[in-house]
Amino acid sequence: DIYHNLHLFAAALDSPPTPRQLRSNALETHNGTTRLRNDAPPRPFLYFAPGLHRLPGDTLRIPSGARVHVAGGAVVRGTLLVADAEDVAIAGRGIVRPRGKAGIRIMRSRNVRVEGVVTTQLPTGGSDGVLVRDVKSISHYSWGDGMNVFASQNVEFDGVFCRNSDDCTTVYATRLGFHGSCRNIRMRRSTLWADVAHPIFLGIHANANKNEVIEDVAYEDIDILQHHEPQVNYQGAMAINVGDNLVVRRVRFDNIRVEEIERGQLLNLRVWYNEKYCAAPGRALQDVVFRNITYNGRNPELSVICGHDSLRTVRGVRFENLRINGLHIHDSMPGKPGYYQTADVARIFVGPWVEGVEFRP
Repeated sequence: DIYHNLHLFAAALDSPPTPRQLRSNALETHNGTTRLRNDAPPRPFLYFAPGLHRLPGDTLRIPSGARVHVAGGAVVRGTLLVADAEDVAIAGRGIVRPRGKAGIRIMRSRNVRVEGVVTTQLPTGGSDGVLVRDVKSISHYSWGDGMNVFASQNVEFDGVFCRNSDDCTTVYATRLGFHGSCRNIRMRRSTLWADVAHPIFLGIHANANKNEVIEDVAYEDIDILQHHEPQVNYQGAMAINVGDNLVVRRVRFDNIRVEEIERGQLLNLRVWYNEKYCAAPGRALQDVVFRNITYNGRNPELSVICGHDSLRTVRGVRFENLRINGLHIHDSMPGKPGYYQTADVARIFVGPWVEGVEFRP
């Protein structure tokens, strides 16, 4: 039974706050509600001690310059909101769980670091310079994503764990009130477990009137533990679906280990028009590299690489050292009939309006 279980996370011991920090704690608790003191300094230290903390209105807005520590044994019932702020750090070993979806929300902010905590959804929108390290995201509710990026740049996820009831990690352009392109997004040394939908998903959302881009995105040293999606249109353990006149380019998947696909595809790369979510098809998908990809499990459904039309194409997809159930798949592999496409061996359908797909040793 993989749906009713206890998650145990091993980590270095939490560093307790200093006596000086404890004396300067800018939080106060009254009648079971924890709030920011009215006389809090401009760059406050906020310490959630072990125990239960309920936030007024289910949200605490974190000011610029704040240092927040959620101690191991602390449970914060509410959302920590970093909005229109800069130079904010949130750390600790405690749990942040709201009545709604997002336990920690980063909006229109700069230079934000989140480290160590256990939370639900963690979206980043309209922001620059965000580091999320050793954070555990667990969401059980409907459409419960893990770590979303909207219209942001210079965002890094390092050593995170995502167990989610929808997409584990996404990169979108204009979406949910955040406007613009996405650049320089990186996830590394992380573990993704999607009960439904995609472990990794890019594209689909943008402003169809602005010709936006998502570019320079990298996934490195990732373990994908499960992919289970009954809807064929939303499959792909690694998926890039380009809509809304968007261009997605320079995306790299490097050292990705996929353990099990219960229902779904290993990858899905499309320039498409999804009438439910998009106002137009995408413009292009360019320069995608899959390097050192390993899949060990049952046969997944047929993967797809496909463009939309002769002007909206997929161009430049390179596989290096692709191994599926122990089979090393490349263009010069021994035993492959000459009339076979290498993609046939990998169970990848390469459709029309696709150029430059190659499989290297």
